[in-house]
Amino acid sequence: MKILFFGTASLSKVFLENLRKSKHDIFCVTMPDKPAARGQKLAFPAIKTFALENNIPFVQPEKFTPEIIEQIKNFNADAGFAVSYGKLIPKSVFLLPKFKTFNIHFSLLPKYRGAAPVQYALFNGETETGVSSFYLEETLDTGEIIIQEKMPVDIKDTAETLFDKLIPLGIEVMNETLSRFENRNLNSMPQQGEPSYAPVLKKEDGQVDWRKSANEIYNKYRGLCPWPGTYSVVSKGKSEGKRIKFIEIEIAENNTINEDLGKVFKIEKHKGFIVICAVGKILVTKVQPENKPVMNAWDFIYGGQISEGDCFGA
Repeated sequence: MKILFFGTASLSKVFLENLRKSKHDIFCVTMPDKPAARGQKLAFPAIKTFALENNIPFVQPEKFTPEIIEQIKNFNADAGFAVSYGKLIPKSVFLLPKFKTFNIHFSLLPKYRGAAPVQYALFNGETETGVSSFYLEETLDTGEIIIQEKMPVDIKDTAETLFDKLIPLGIEVMNETLSRFENRNLNSMPQQGEPSYAPVLKKEDGQVDWRKSANEIYNKYRGLCPWPGTYSVVSKGKSEGKRIKFIEIEIAENNTINEDLGKVFKIEKHKGFIVICAVGKILVTKVQPENKPVMNAWDFIYGGQISEGDCFGA
């Protein structure tokens, strides 16, 4: 098949690699080069790099001008496929392929429409999630469902480990969707149920709110691992004013209703430190102090940087 592929991030590259192995004829649409964090030197999107290495034609439109649209139209695609592209694709473009354009989304739509569905599923303690393929519409993640596959979520899953499980499932769903198109099976069904949303995450979303329960804080840690991570500022103690990133935590207990929120309740020898939450307590076992490398929480304690009675948060 002739596939019009929309993608930008490293995640997209995994799907493009699979399409390439399947011997499809591909034309890529990816985002423009952007300045890198250091030096502001322009960096290629992962899709552009792969396309250059594999002689795949591509465009990088700032806007879908008539000239760009004509170039895409001339490819005469059978199907369009979008995954982690980075912006909305106009109707004049996503309707160009013979079988229209579909998207892979890492949730059971209409749950968690938006940029961070895996993270928000973990925030909310979901025990099940999945992958949806659906036809693109002008509004975000609202199109009719083609295929939807479910997957259990383990209590120890983080965003990183859950993505690792969902990506192979997403590739299966992509390939099955394309197989249906090849067999002229274009059936789909409207999304059913109450929609929920998963907006773009920001660095400040990682700040721990000690007014939450141990379960809620743990679920937030799971969803924000590895980026942007969870953190709190020491408000009382030797490290006062310093931000501590929590690299590994677990629930110490989740029943008691507490005062002294954010207080270091207890030191667990050779393990870490226990912090009081509104309901329950968490055990911090690995940290990254401000401007320092990641270390075991016990080493942080042993160095005298945190003690029982110290406090986090406002």
